[in-house]
Formats: sequence, C-alpha cells, structure tokens
Amino acid sequence: MGVPKRRLSKQRGRQRRAANYNLDAPNLAKCPQCRGLTVSHTVCGVCGYYKNREVVKIKSK
Repeated sequence: MGVPKRRLSKQRGRQRRAANYNLDAPNLAKCPQCRGLTVSHTVCGVCGYYKNREVVKIKSK
C-alpha cells in the first residue's frame, strides 16, 4: 500500500476540495412533445420521447 512520503499542505487539500464546490446545476430544456423540463440529450421522463421519437413507453396513471 502506498504511503505518502511528505504531509500534504492545508492549501493542497483545500484546493482539491474546492474544485468541486463551484459545479453548476444541469441545464434544463423543454421537451417538444409535452413541454416538460428535462436534462438536455436525454429521454423525457414524462412522455418518453427523445428527438421527436417515442423511445420509452410510459404507463399512464
């Protein structure tokens, strides 16, 4: 098992943690079929369409 030769400085560890701190929320796009908000380039979870084609059959309630 690898063991660090020197102790990492506080700045080094804090820089590593700070890299993921400023991540943005995913951009949402309107589905052309149902006008629901979905993540870009994914199948719509509401109607099951992607690029104007039905990809997944959604069971109605």
